[in-house]
Amino acid sequence: MKPAFFSKYEWWYHLAMMPVCFALGNYYLLGEQYFLHLPTFLVATALASVLYWFSVVILTVVIRKTAGSSAEGHITRQMLKMLWKLAAATIVLMLFDSWMYSLVPGLDVDFSWSKIGPMVLVGLLCDAFICALLGLFYALQQWKNDQADDEKLARQSLEVEFDALKGQVNPHFLFNSLNTLSSLIGPDPEQAEDFVEDLARIYRYMLQGGRTELVPLQSELSFLEVYVRLLKVRYHDALVVHLPDRCPPELTIPPLMLQILVDNAVQYNVLSATRPLIVTIALTDDRAIRVTNNVQMRHRTLGATGTGLRGLSAKLLTFTPRKLTIQENNDIFSVTIPLLPDAMPAQVPVQ
Repeated sequence: MKPAFFSKYEWWYHLAMMPVCFALGNYYLLGEQYFLHLPTFLVATALASVLYWFSVVILTVVIRKTAGSSAEGHITRQMLKMLWKLAAATIVLMLFDSWMYSLVPGLDVDFSWSKIGPMVLVGLLCDAFICALLGLFYALQQWKNDQADDEKLARQSLEVEFDALKGQVNPHFLFNSLNTLSSLIGPDPEQAEDFVEDLARIYRYMLQGGRTELVPLQSELSFLEVYVRLLKVRYHDALVVHLPDRCPPELTIPPLMLQILVDNAVQYNVLSATRPLIVTIALTDDRAIRVTNNVQMRHRTLGATGTGLRGLSAKLLTFTPRKLTIQENNDIFSVTIPLLPDAMPAQVPVQ
């Protein structure tokens, strides 16, 4: 259903203002004759009523069109633009209203600047007052919107941190790791010992990285190398992960982002020796890192609407305006993460 042109509160406001405007305006133009002569009173009131609503509609359209056309965040420029448009509309309407009064027989209103000038001045002062009030209203509304956006980003950031924390103590991952370790103890004690050492490195990094906002990309890749080595003990040739050979030392990234993406690829795709899952992690030319895997969907893949990726994107927005980008088709799923060259990272070694 299309909303009404005037809200309930606007109707009440105009109904309350009409007697005041009619009395003051007609007294200014007609003098005491407006109150003392009944025919004059009726004719002037009817004319004022028509002109009042005509003027109100015009001015309301000007305000709403101007308020809806300016870019968000430029309140001062928006109000100045609204002020000069209102001023132009007010001058035209005052001339039109005075001209209409001068055409009505019996009212004896002269169409002259001596009558119109003070009316225009009062109208311009009212325009300035209206713009000041609207500017205050829009500033307050924008502040509320900014507060809501900040709270939303903080909430999404907390969600991704919570997801990362769950990954640190993921019972499913720990259960699979312990099963793998159990299968290694008897036939290959040496590999079982290496497996335990890698598992300890992974959890040490997760615990340390969970308390740090940014880490060097090289630390994240070193951790991921150990993490992939542990995964390959279970999946063998069914999982192939390509890591970059080297990276600039100044590049940084929020911790555990790459691990979350690798986990998603493993979780949502089929892995087998005949159909291996191939994950490629590579640096791009625009200071970003791209994680790509072939799609062998087991369940519904985590796409652009997934909570995990929304959380990662929200986390990045707390550090950089550059956004996480996703590319997906029937064969390839790719996530590109912008890197942060200017931040001072905390060192989180993988030992």
